[in-house]
Amino acid sequence: MANVVELKVNLHCHECIKKILKAIKKIEDIETYNVDTELNKVTVTGNVTTEEVIRVLQKVRKTASAWDEDQAAAVS
Repeated sequence: MANVVELKVNLHCHECIKKILKAIKKIEDIETYNVDTELNKVTVTGNVTTEEVIRVLQKVRKTASAWDEDQAAAVS
């Protein structure tokens, strides 16, 4: 079964987004991914865990944290 991993990541420039996308594409067993620059949110779907995706983003020097319900409510 596919997991949905939602993370808060600082997406402040085009180069950052390119690094993040390149790193995410290297993860095995992902089905889909999405980067929302307005919300600073990265969503990855597949056979992955939150910890795996955070670790991959840390390798490209990006700080990521789990997207929690409080953040979702603040945006709505």
